[in-house]
Amino acid sequence: MKIMDYLGYNSIVILSFFFISLFVLILNYFTRGKSNLLLFSSYRSSLCNPLTYVRLFTYIFGHVNWNHFMNNFLYILLIGPMIEEKYGSKNLIIMIFITALITGILNSIFSNKKILGASGIVFMLIILSSFVNITTNKIPITLILIFIFYVINEIIKGITKKDDVSHIGHIIGAVCGFIFGFYIFK
Repeated sequence: MKIMDYLGYNSIVILSFFFISLFVLILNYFTRGKSNLLLFSSYRSSLCNPLTYVRLFTYIFGHVNWNHFMNNFLYILLIGPMIEEKYGSKNLIIMIFITALITGILNSIFSNKKILGASGIVFMLIILSSFVNITTNKIPITLILIFIFYVINEIIKGITKKDDVSHIGHIIGAVCGFIFGFYIFK
């Protein structure tokens, strides 16, 4: 018997996102950070540089190290397949890239920080997970609790901590998840 007969590629977008990001992480190790700087980080740069526009989307595949990658993908692999099943693969791709684009643009306008990683996508998925079982037009209590624990915590961290974490990226991801879940994909 073949092992592959028992394995299913059950979540096309999420698993593809995982494998692309894993490849980018390995590439980053081999290039000693140059690939992340060139292609997989978003930061303020010349609008005449075509890579500026590419990086507004590709930074979500880059991660600083294994721990950064693992922390993001533990959540993505846990929550993502449920979201992909609920909203569909095409809609999930659209939500991921819209969230990436909005975060990248706002970071370029309002910050001098370089961003990379999928944590904004993680926050979008966390908020979207609260909408999965909605059967009425009522706001789920789980959404309120998630908002309190994750979003308000990120606001506090963004104000009080001086670190390399893009707290604004987390907040934008959560807001995008809320908008997608509540207004667009009722």
